[in-house]
Amino acid sequence: MIRGGDIAKGTVLLHKGSPYLVVEREFVNPGKGAAFARVKMKNLKDGAVLTQTIKTADTVEDAVVDTHKGQYQYEDGENYLFMDTESYDQISVPSDIVNDKKYYLREGDEYEILIWEGNPIDVKIPAKMVFEVAESENYVKGDTVSGATKPITTETGLVVRVPLFIKQGEKILVNTESNEYQERVNS
Repeated sequence: MIRGGDIAKGTVLLHKGSPYLVVEREFVNPGKGAAFARVKMKNLKDGAVLTQTIKTADTVEDAVVDTHKGQYQYEDGENYLFMDTESYDQISVPSDIVNDKKYYLREGDEYEILIWEGNPIDVKIPAKMVFEVAESENYVKGDTVSGATKPITTETGLVVRVPLFIKQGEKILVNTESNEYQERVNS
């Protein structure tokens, strides 16, 4: 059990028998009445989002979630396969859990895999990642009719809008939460 005041972003809670990941937490202390936490949670099984108000003195059940470091190996059509870096066991994560995160998976990279009751429920992607630009259209200097950005495709198939000066073969830093270009990376 965890107190409402101790809930933080990234905490996994149990709500009606399902694990929920806290994605946002706002602490509210009104002038009158008890303080509370307004929590936005994402169901780790089906992706449903729930907002709940929890008084700081109340307790809620936290989920016991194991975290395993796994090196991404390959995708076989139905599952994404990772190798546990400690036990060398293979962890099979169903495609419906990975969803849009597939564009952030690269062979050989390590990711954290959340396991609840023996089943993988989520793959944690780093907040920022470096990608190589695989496809990029060339723009002429001063060509700003379409705005100051252009779409590019990374080596994983991720499409990101970047400034016009970014060229094929360059490396860029991408914010994985917002899917936005951050900066060019010089290697």
